[in-house]
Amino acid sequence: MTDIIGTIWNEIVGQFTGPVSVEMIVISLLVAFLCSLFVVFIYKKTFTGIVYNRTTALTLVLLAMVTAMIIRTINSNLSLSLGMVGALSIVRFRTAIKEPVDTAFMFWAITAGIMSGAGLYFIAIIGCILLGLFYYLTYLSASKAAAKYLMVVIYSQAAEESVKAELEKIRKKKLKSKSTNSNNTAELTYEVVYDKTLESLMNEIQNVSGVVSVNLVTYTNEFGL
Repeated sequence: MTDIIGTIWNEIVGQFTGPVSVEMIVISLLVAFLCSLFVVFIYKKTFTGIVYNRTTALTLVLLAMVTAMIIRTINSNLSLSLGMVGALSIVRFRTAIKEPVDTAFMFWAITAGIMSGAGLYFIAIIGCILLGLFYYLTYLSASKAAAKYLMVVIYSQAAEESVKAELEKIRKKKLKSKSTNSNNTAELTYEVVYDKTLESLMNEIQNVSGVVSVNLVTYTNEFGL
């Protein structure tokens, strides 16, 4: 029984007592850096936000390289790995991430760093390329969907029937909201699909007596499309 426990212990400890050379560290950091550059490239190509934040791209590169360094260090020393886990467990990250997809890209960068630090260089490179290819193809297929906008029509309540008659000409639409206020004006918001006839229909609605304004606003729906 003692021999079995000793053998198991030696196998476990042996995984954390491997030599770490400068060459191994440099290769791990280099592979993590290359993988993170590819992650940033895909991030920039598929970015759909309003303002591109350069800091997020730099963070992805740094995350991959720091993670690779941590994993390479943990593999070399058992006591150091336990201390590293204890130190990281007390860290609290409170930075709010506005876009859910940014979180996925951060996990992607961390994963690339873990594989690079563990010495799985080929898997890290091939995995990043395949992930980026599949995600980019998914992005392209979603981008081909019809562009959707919000049409906001503000009009006097006396012109409601005329406005609704003009809106019936829009084939693909979905009512999102309707509101009225005390000065006898109302506001209708429809989700519409943009096509060549939409602009002419907007002009016809604007020409209806009692219509204050007709606005077309781009937006992102619940599915990010």
